[in-house]
Amino acid sequence: MEIKEEKNRFVLFNDASKKIGEMTWSDAGEKIMIIDHTFVEPAYRGQKLAEKLVLAGVEKARREHKKIVPLCPFAKKEFNQKPEYDDVLRK
Repeated sequence: MEIKEEKNRFVLFNDASKKIGEMTWSDAGEKIMIIDHTFVEPAYRGQKLAEKLVLAGVEKARREHKKIVPLCPFAKKEFNQKPEYDDVLRK
């Protein structure tokens, strides 16, 4: 599995280089990322891949000193369950 960053999204590829998931965000100014969509193909669900996509967003926000608004229900759940993401959560 591999995650690649494209414009305003992280794309998840399987070992055969087929796209199997993504997480997208919108920029709200220079310092805020709004995560608006997380998706993993049904055949690949249950392997914590969506969690890895959200983590990629968290790591990007940390590197770039940004805050995240988790608008997508999955990302919102991840932020609610992982206090270690509080440093990048826009309060």
